[in-house]
Amino acid sequence: MRPNKLRELLNTGQPSIGTRVNSTWPSVVEAIGHTGMYDYVEFLAEYAPFDLYSLDNFCRAAELFDMSSMIKIDQEPRGFLAQRGIGAGFQSVLFADCRSVEDVEECIRIVRPDTPEDGGLYGVGARRFAYMGYGGSPEYIQALRDIVVVIMIEKQSAVDQLEEILSLDGIDMIQWGPADYTMSSGRAGQRNSSEVKAVERKVFETALKMGVPPRAEIGSVDQAKYYLDLGVQHFSLGTDLSILYGWWRANGDELRKVVS
Repeated sequence: MRPNKLRELLNTGQPSIGTRVNSTWPSVVEAIGHTGMYDYVEFLAEYAPFDLYSLDNFCRAAELFDMSSMIKIDQEPRGFLAQRGIGAGFQSVLFADCRSVEDVEECIRIVRPDTPEDGGLYGVGARRFAYMGYGGSPEYIQALRDIVVVIMIEKQSAVDQLEEILSLDGIDMIQWGPADYTMSSGRAGQRNSSEVKAVERKVFETALKMGVPPRAEIGSVDQAKYYLDLGVQHFSLGTDLSILYGWWRANGDELRKVVS
């Protein structure tokens, strides 16, 4: 089975850098890989259109490089999307919209192997990540154990149960979701308010204290310092649509001034 770079970095306590894309176009993944700067690339399946063929091709492109892949999925159908994503070759799953300890327990079980000792729900299946073999070998089982499980902490109820969630065996990383948090807590649109930033800080500090690495999503390198000072080692830098929009907006404005 193919080595899981993000898992290796987490196991050895090293930092990681990823980036996020809404496109499944393999050439975009290859462009990221050719930079040699990213440990993994994340496909935002929660937001973007895709089919099962495109998931296979996304992972094929990532595997051309020393780079892992992550898929962010919707709350439903959570099990189907996670298992097909893993089957395509994604080595990490970011679960959105978890509201309770029970939700997170289910997410962990979805990706773990269906063995007596693991108690997971992922059985044998002829999938791409098993080189189209039928699976079920010790290597297949270990690959499922190595899948990196990332949980969005973005609902008020998840924040309320944070320590119980972080105590679960099998969570590898957490990610703060300010937009969903403000909506679920009755503070819609206040993601940058001092009140919400204080909750974010508490989430990060609690995760670090309990030994669960938090990941910070940032739009520029300057934004990393705040999180580095907290002790954060894991970052996701930028999103393809935001990068394109920012360039189009700034340069379009400048050109409009020149030609008007």
